[in-house]
Amino acid sequence: MGYDGLKKLEPMKEDNQLLVITHLSQLITLVIGFGSLIVPLILWLTQKDKVYQMDAHGKNIVNFQLSLIVYCIICVPLILFFGLGLLGFAVLGIVGVIFPIVNAIKASRGEAPSYPLSFNFIS
Repeated sequence: MGYDGLKKLEPMKEDNQLLVITHLSQLITLVIGFGSLIVPLILWLTQKDKVYQMDAHGKNIVNFQLSLIVYCIICVPLILFFGLGLLGFAVLGIVGVIFPIVNAIKASRGEAPSYPLSFNFIS
């Protein structure tokens, strides 16, 4: 009869489409030049308590994007060593496009994402 002030817990919904969009949102950098960390971070933070598996996928994406930033910083001084940094930037660019697509496909199938060489910043 009375309202006790507690919010009713809503069950988490399964939304593979949103997980796919979250993975593909990393590619926004190809269109506007930035946002590969910002957009997935916002999606993860706003949906992690509402969508089943969003927390795990979001953490993997953020860890991957932060790892790419660290690797890019490492590549800058490597440019002086026979241009190895330029090769590193090329490899990172390819990896930064391929793995979000692969993991978006995995997410659509309900599989767990896997981003290689990612540091575990957020666990």
